[in-house]
Amino acid sequence: MTPLPRLLRWSALADGEREAVLARPAAPADPRLESRVRDIMRDVRQHGDAALLRLEAELDGAELDSVEVSGEEIEAAAEQLTSAQRAAIRTALENIRACHAAQRPKDVRVQPAPGIVCEQRHRPLQVVGLYVPAGIAPLPSTALMLAAPAQLADCPLRVLSTPPDRDGRANPAVLHVAQLCEVHQVFKLGGAQAIAAMAYGTESVPRVDKLFGPGSRWVAAAKQQAAMEPGGPAQDLPAGPTEAMVIADAGAQPLFVALDLLSQAEHGEDAHVLLLCLDTGLAEKVQEEIANQLRALPRRDVAEKSLSSGALLIVDSLETAVDVANRYAPEHLLLHVAEPRALLAGISHAGAVFLGPWSPESSGDYCNGANHVLPTYGSARWASGLSLADFHKRISVQELTREGLGSIAEAIATLARLEGLEAHARAAEARRASMTANGAQEQKKHEL
Repeated sequence: MTPLPRLLRWSALADGEREAVLARPAAPADPRLESRVRDIMRDVRQHGDAALLRLEAELDGAELDSVEVSGEEIEAAAEQLTSAQRAAIRTALENIRACHAAQRPKDVRVQPAPGIVCEQRHRPLQVVGLYVPAGIAPLPSTALMLAAPAQLADCPLRVLSTPPDRDGRANPAVLHVAQLCEVHQVFKLGGAQAIAAMAYGTESVPRVDKLFGPGSRWVAAAKQQAAMEPGGPAQDLPAGPTEAMVIADAGAQPLFVALDLLSQAEHGEDAHVLLLCLDTGLAEKVQEEIANQLRALPRRDVAEKSLSSGALLIVDSLETAVDVANRYAPEHLLLHVAEPRALLAGISHAGAVFLGPWSPESSGDYCNGANHVLPTYGSARWASGLSLADFHKRISVQELTREGLGSIAEAIATLARLEGLEAHARAAEARRASMTANGAQEQKKHEL
């Protein structure tokens, strides 16, 4: 059997071959999915809770009396976890709170000229919808990454939706996180129907201003459809399959590199992993370690499928590796090199960068405090990972005195007429004329 992933020399590849190696696995077009999502969203919009109960039975196999998780169920969740599980959740939560508290936005006040004041004030989003998937397995780590910053931002109403199991129960670890982060309402809803409920509102589910959280193609399609509608909710990031790129020098530990690649590969068959290294010998050792680790991985079949689209690339220099990384714009970039900060200065496009051998990608997924909701599919060229700022909006405030307006009235009128907007010009000129008239009256009174 051919070792996974492929071992290639970057300099030997033609431009088209390089593009092919860096290309993420394409999601198959599925017009039926788009149509079905549209039908689900229309159903929820028209029939509310009745549609949700019917869809949960049909799509998640859960017969529910109510879509909302009761207070009693939330209270009982902690007792269903071991003390080690509760301690791990608290460790992660403390670090996430510490990292995100430092991101609190600061209001700004500027006086660009005498008598002119411009301000920027920050306000929390009023109603946020947090979606926590539970497809292959429930994701309490995602609940932490969404609910903790929403709590720190002091969003007045925080709503969480997560799919129930076939017995109609929500995952206790997700519920425990919701309790610790003071989520106001939790719902047993999955897939497109959960997104529709939060986007439109039902008898039980509040309508939200912004949707947060990853999910399946159904969830992604529903978020996009909702965001495109007039008055629809905003969405956090366009979600795609996860990905990781590792840059390694001769001193890298093959086992560490292999496990970082496998950490992403086991997420799903469409995950994408790449290694850039200077030494064929290291690449071959990484291949060996991948093969060794795969034998004992519970999700071996998934990881092998993912690895088949990845590659181990031999490059001529670390500078070339940085160029390739910026071209790819990975969600996760791991620098297994002797001086990772020396490379960091050249990195322009990455969702998250992990420096050195003791910074596994899994630390970012769970416990180091940074947010793990990151840009995928090359969107790191223009997008950033989730932060506290995403739970705020900015309000612009402007105040001019008589003198301040007088100093720019002529420029306002000139620019307005340049754009053919006469009322804009007159709004400034009328005030300036009023100043002149008032000034003349004051002068006359003074002379008398």
